[in-house]
Amino acid sequence: MSRIPEPVQTPEGPAYEGRLLDRVDEEVVDQGAAFDLRTLVSRRRVLGLAGLGVGAVILAACAPATGGSSTPTATTGSSGSSAGTADGVIPDETAGPYPGDGSNGPDVLEESGIVRQDIRSSIDGSATADGIPLTVRFQILDRANGGVPFAGVAVYAWHCTAQGEYSMYSSGLEDVDYLRGVQVTDADGWVSFSSIFPGCYSGRWPHIHFEVYPDVDSITDSANAIATSQMALPEETCSTVYADARYDGSAQNLAQTSLASDNVFGDDSAALQLATITGDADAGYTAALVVSVDTTTAPSAGSAPSGGPGGGDGGPGGGGEPPAR
Repeated sequence: MSRIPEPVQTPEGPAYEGRLLDRVDEEVVDQGAAFDLRTLVSRRRVLGLAGLGVGAVILAACAPATGGSSTPTATTGSSGSSAGTADGVIPDETAGPYPGDGSNGPDVLEESGIVRQDIRSSIDGSATADGIPLTVRFQILDRANGGVPFAGVAVYAWHCTAQGEYSMYSSGLEDVDYLRGVQVTDADGWVSFSSIFPGCYSGRWPHIHFEVYPDVDSITDSANAIATSQMALPEETCSTVYADARYDGSAQNLAQTSLASDNVFGDDSAALQLATITGDADAGYTAALVVSVDTTTAPSAGSAPSGGPGGGDGGPGGGGEPPAR
């Protein structure tokens, strides 16, 4: 049986490996997700996790113990391992050229009905995206308050279609707003969206964008976002999904990129952004990610670039054009 680690008494209070305990009356193993995450992903120790699969280890450690809200067991595929963001805070990333948040033109966040759980159809029901079902789950943690669940914040999530197109931007989809929606976190910090598995377009690893806002009333101005980042999807699951005929071209695009070479995830191979996956291609999948947000630091990303290889979101052929149909 493994020995339970013992804290060390310091002038500031009990600590383990230099980190003050969040719950001074509890044992080290009962400190909770935020403390576990800080222990696992400090820049000095993350390389030692290489053989274990960083994404799987971090997310397993972050899985909450509250009933009904635990993160699914991971099926992560291959993800490289390198230094993650200090203290496990989610990395700031570009919103990309196709945010639909008003920062570069189209603004779905002004639309009545954008607060919705099922994002497979346009808000007015006029169009529905086709693809393998995917439930997308985020748990938001409040780093400034010791990593407790961040209740009441609004999460805006969006991603491309099975063909790698973006609603509101791609040719023929300018009047479509599916695969975009907002949910407000519950008492345990969770939101959930019913969607489809996104395709893989040239120049980017398969991903889902998201912005976190202080509350639902703040979503009408993208400058109010307290975090902007992206969820990476595991290679093994992507390869299975992209065998489906509706994802024509995605398998070839996936073979031409990697987490390590991606212009967003390449800094650390998505160590803190790789989703856990459960399910199968027949019944659909669930992708979950624990997101630690630090409101004591100013967001360093979120503006929508012009696109192309230098713009942060890839897309074929430079110059910011959405993937062609």
